[in-house]
Amino acid sequence: MENKEDDGLEKLFGSRTRVKLLKLFFCNPNKAFFVREITRVVDEQINSVRRELTNLEGLGLVKREDFDKKTYFTLDRTYRYTKPFTELFNKPALGKKPESVTDIWVELAKPVKSVLDGVILINRAVGENGVELLIVGNDKTKKLSKWASVVEKKQGRPVNYAILSREDYFYRYSVRDDFLEDIFTSDYNIVIDNNVFKRGKRDV
Repeated sequence: MENKEDDGLEKLFGSRTRVKLLKLFFCNPNKAFFVREITRVVDEQINSVRRELTNLEGLGLVKREDFDKKTYFTLDRTYRYTKPFTELFNKPALGKKPESVTDIWVELAKPVKSVLDGVILINRAVGENGVELLIVGNDKTKKLSKWASVVEKKQGRPVNYAILSREDYFYRYSVRDDFLEDIFTSDYNIVIDNNVFKRGKRDV
């Protein structure tokens, strides 16, 4: 007797639009997309995109979340075949090294390299309260604030961020500030660290 999940796998590759959507979600596992944004990115008709999103949601591969009067879709990382499909759709071209999350952020940070000490990316679902980016550095000239706004636009969705000076970060860390404790007990990644978070990632 054929397994129901195996039957679901056969349905995954049923259309060109679906393949494009799979590539989009598995290449951006931490990012949420709204429907019209997806339509622009994959260059397919909106009705086709909506239909395939419904199919993928039914298969348990993506999940929808409402935020700021928009419906967002994200990869459901609890899906059984997330790992093999991630490897499949992120397979680099021959001889090309795959780009890591850290590589991407190092590239993004080049314009503010001289004033940036570190960035922590908090992996929270769309609509959850709290900071999503913790930025540590010198923002006296508001260069980091302007950069954060640019990064927010590049993310394609609302991004909350907080900026702390290096001194403020170290002080808050030393007194076990609630704001930092909330971050260090969440699902997070240190994507840029210029000797500021070495004592940051700890057991709590």
